[in-house]
Amino acid sequence: MNTTEAKGNWNETKGKLKQKFAILTDNDLLLAEGKEEELYGRLQIKLGKSKEELHKIISEL
Repeated sequence: MNTTEAKGNWNETKGKLKQKFAILTDNDLLLAEGKEEELYGRLQIKLGKSKEELHKIISEL
Protein backbone atom coordinates (compact mmCIF):
# COMPACT_ATOMS: atom_id res chain seq x y z
CA MET A 1 0.00 0.00 0.00
CA ASN A 2 1.41 3.39 -0.90
CA THR A 3 1.11 6.65 1.06
CA THR A 4 -1.87 7.88 -0.97
CA GLU A 5 -3.81 4.66 -0.35
CA ALA A 6 -3.01 4.72 3.36
CA LYS A 7 -4.14 8.34 3.66
CA GLY A 8 -7.32 7.57 1.73
CA ASN A 9 -8.10 4.64 4.02
CA TRP A 10 -7.52 6.80 7.10
CA ASN A 11 -9.84 9.51 5.73
CA GLU A 12 -12.58 6.90 5.30
CA THR A 13 -11.96 5.46 8.77
CA LYS A 14 -11.90 8.95 10.27
CA GLY A 15 -15.33 9.67 8.77
CA LYS A 16 -16.74 6.45 10.21
CA LEU A 17 -15.31 7.22 13.65
CA LYS A 18 -16.88 10.69 13.58
CA GLN A 19 -20.24 9.13 12.68
CA LYS A 20 -19.98 6.59 15.51
CA PHE A 21 -18.63 9.06 18.10
CA ALA A 22 -20.06 12.53 17.46
CA ILE A 23 -17.83 13.97 20.21
CA LEU A 24 -14.72 13.53 18.01
CA THR A 25 -13.37 16.45 15.99
CA ASP A 26 -10.96 16.63 13.06
CA ASN A 27 -8.24 17.73 15.49
CA ASP A 28 -8.84 14.63 17.64
CA LEU A 29 -8.38 12.44 14.58
CA LEU A 30 -5.36 14.21 13.11
CA LEU A 31 -2.92 11.48 12.07
CA ALA A 32 0.61 12.73 11.56
CA GLU A 33 3.24 10.37 10.23
CA GLY A 34 4.94 8.61 13.14
CA LYS A 35 2.41 9.95 15.67
CA GLU A 36 0.03 6.98 15.91
CA GLU A 37 0.62 6.64 19.67
CA GLU A 38 -0.28 10.30 20.16
CA LEU A 39 -3.51 9.75 18.21
CA TYR A 40 -4.44 6.74 20.35
CA GLY A 41 -3.70 8.75 23.49
CA ARG A 42 -6.07 11.53 22.38
CA LEU A 43 -8.78 8.99 21.56
CA GLN A 44 -8.32 7.19 24.88
CA ILE A 45 -8.80 10.44 26.79
CA LYS A 46 -11.75 11.62 24.70
CA LEU A 47 -13.63 8.30 24.55
CA GLY A 48 -12.53 6.69 27.82
CA LYS A 49 -11.54 3.47 26.04
CA SER A 50 -8.40 1.36 26.28
CA LYS A 51 -5.95 1.12 23.40
CA GLU A 52 -7.10 -2.47 22.76
CA GLU A 53 -10.74 -1.36 22.65
CA LEU A 54 -9.83 1.38 20.17
CA HIS A 55 -7.94 -1.08 17.95
CA LYS A 56 -11.01 -3.34 17.95
CA ILE A 57 -13.41 -0.48 17.15
CA ILE A 58 -11.24 0.75 14.27
CA SER A 59 -10.74 -2.74 12.83
CA GLU A 60 -14.51 -3.33 12.85
CA LEU A 61 -15.31 -0.16 10.87
